[in-house]
Amino acid sequence: MAEILVIEDEDNIAVALDFLLTRDGHRHARMATGKGAVARIRDTHPDLVLLDVMLPDVSGYQIVQDVRADPALKDVRVLMMTARGSVVERRKGLALGADGFIAKPFELNELRAEMARLLDA
Repeated sequence: MAEILVIEDEDNIAVALDFLLTRDGHRHARMATGKGAVARIRDTHPDLVLLDVMLPDVSGYQIVQDVRADPALKDVRVLMMTARGSVVERRKGLALGADGFIAKPFELNELRAEMARLLDA
């Protein structure tokens, strides 16, 4: 069972993630905005962060960059999610330190496989 922090502002996606994570037995919490996300990651030190790119207040790119700048968080895995799943967006996310990148809408099996890969890393 993993500790997962979901940072997602779209309620419909958050509800789907809640259902999936609960069914798979993971402990999880949600933030609907990027504000305070890095502090929450520091406080809770989750195994995995499911991070939306486009958030109110602070972008997912800024959050992943700040997480990677903190040596104490080097083992926190970050899976970025975006509706703008272009190659450029993916490259940018991975270059800033994301461990994985998935385009929305995603297939649940695809998300599960990517989460398993990151949690086993």
